Amino acid sequence: MSGEPLSRRERRALCDLALLLGEDAPTLCEGWEAKDLVIHLLVRERHPLAAVGTAVPRLGRLAEGTTARLEATDLSVLVERLRSPSRTPFAVPAVDQAANSIEMFVHHEDLRRAQPDWSPRALDRADADLLWRGLGGIGRLRVRSAGVPVRVVRSDTGESTTLRGGPYPVTLTGPVSELLLLVFGRAAVRDVEYAGPPERQAALRSALLGS
Repeated sequence: MSGEPLSRRERRALCDLALLLGEDAPTLCEGWEAKDLVIHLLVRERHPLAAVGTAVPRLGRLAEGTTARLEATDLSVLVERLRSPSRTPFAVPAVDQAANSIEMFVHHEDLRRAQPDWSPRALDRADADLLWRGLGGIGRLRVRSAGVPVRVVRSDTGESTTLRGGPYPVTLTGPVSELLLLVFGRAAVRDVEYAGPPERQAALRSALLGS
């Protein structure tokens, strides 16, 4: 594995791919094209009040204004801003690694996997371990709405963690990358096996994928 943190590698790869594919390229985020995805990440990093405004009505106009200004900016300019998180807290490597490893990985995959020729990437063990550590906390929040016990097992090591406790859980087994994307509600995953009561499997699928 490169000595460069995963968050920085994923940031750079996402930027390169956005430029290669162009602003109208599809993503796995419903209603978003590549430029919308870049704008989302820039608002999150450089305009925190506007980012809050996407969820807080009182700040909605600020969010709309910030997004409109960015939409009027050329993609190449936006990508260069995203490529270098200078003058933001994310310029500090430790902050970027803690806050952005999963964020950049998931959104890079959102862009990759929306293309017709995508295939899963083989992760280095250290990168998989980092994502696995983050999966536990995020996964607990993501599966809560399903209302069923959930356990995840990484297929490369057999290690497991409980996302929601209780008897007769749904068990998801697969590569770390695929488990992470699944709990984020992405349907474009491969090699994940479901086990457990069928009605609980259905409830989890519906909660995560809206199906």
